[in-house]
Amino acid sequence: MSRLTDHLLVFGRLLRRVGIEVPVGSMLDLLAALTHVDLGVRDEVFHTCRAVLVTRHDQLAPFAVAFDAFWRDYGNPFASQAPGRPREDRPGTAQVPSTAAVQAPEEEGETARDEEPSGALQTWSEQGGIATKDFAEFTPEEITRARLALEQLDWLPGLRRTRRWVPGQGRRIDLRRALARSLRTGGDLVTLPRRHRRLRPRPLVLLCDISGSMERYSRMLLHFAHGMGRRHRRLEAFVFSTGLTRITRELRIRRIDDAVAAVSRAVPDWSGGTRIGSALQQFHQRWSRRVLHQGPVVLLISDGWDRGDPSVLGDQMARLQRSSHRLIWLNPLIGTMDYAPLTRGLQAALPFVDDFLPARTLTDLGALAIHLARVHASARRRDLHSDF
Repeated sequence: MSRLTDHLLVFGRLLRRVGIEVPVGSMLDLLAALTHVDLGVRDEVFHTCRAVLVTRHDQLAPFAVAFDAFWRDYGNPFASQAPGRPREDRPGTAQVPSTAAVQAPEEEGETARDEEPSGALQTWSEQGGIATKDFAEFTPEEITRARLALEQLDWLPGLRRTRRWVPGQGRRIDLRRALARSLRTGGDLVTLPRRHRRLRPRPLVLLCDISGSMERYSRMLLHFAHGMGRRHRRLEAFVFSTGLTRITRELRIRRIDDAVAAVSRAVPDWSGGTRIGSALQQFHQRWSRRVLHQGPVVLLISDGWDRGDPSVLGDQMARLQRSSHRLIWLNPLIGTMDYAPLTRGLQAALPFVDDFLPARTLTDLGALAIHLARVHASARRRDLHSDF
């Protein structure tokens, strides 16, 4: 059964790549369950694996896709083989529409290492040829594959300290609890319980340019926003051209095609002109008190081509930076040939931008997820050691 165990390890890693958690105990249960079915019959193996490994209804579809790809690319990998028998499966990498890649063991007796990827960049499959491909050149099939891949990214923009105090290993002494406990010991303070500020996930605010100059990237960026909303519930999303439109409610629609259609109906100025300054001014007048009061990380996606007054854009960017924990400008033109941020709008806005990053390929968005995770880690260390 050593060969079967090796293949189960590979299959378990593949399921983790598509977002299905597979505990070690479940894999042991599956190994025992497969001894009671005919491993040469696909349906028996499929339903046994699904019954043991799938725990939620939303995992059924990605599990079926992963199982089909693994069975197809390896030619019944669950059937045990006698030592020395030629392998029927093809060496290589099992491909699933989410572009997750898992390498199979190439020699008998080699144990697959059950290691998680060190970063989001490792989730892209170079074999598919889309990891570094410009979004503007994507075919409809590649857009679908990229969308499924983006849904697997984790967006961790950090933690923020609230005003609420909770019991914990903080620096401050919890006098109320200390006095309450002293009643049991005749008024003597035997222990000094401590407290710290409660930590909550930091929200995300997305401002996406859908003007005419961004038309080649708009649909892919909507897929990006939809996937981000699925993975991070505290997301507020807006699109702008000559005006501003809130699309948070539309992005909460489960099916991406329905969500994109709803956004198209809600936006009156799709592919129009670009007035970033006036759009941000409208954002501050109507929405800032509602979405900026908890120190969010703000992602502004635009190529920087602005027809408005640069001074207005500079003033609004300065105000936006003061109200946010971190202001990140994502530009799909970064990385293209001979590009330089020389427009008047960008020159006015960049002094108030914390990070100026590319958003042209899947690799760029994977790097963004890693960047936010690093911000999250540093912010968490700072908040855990600062209770005053």
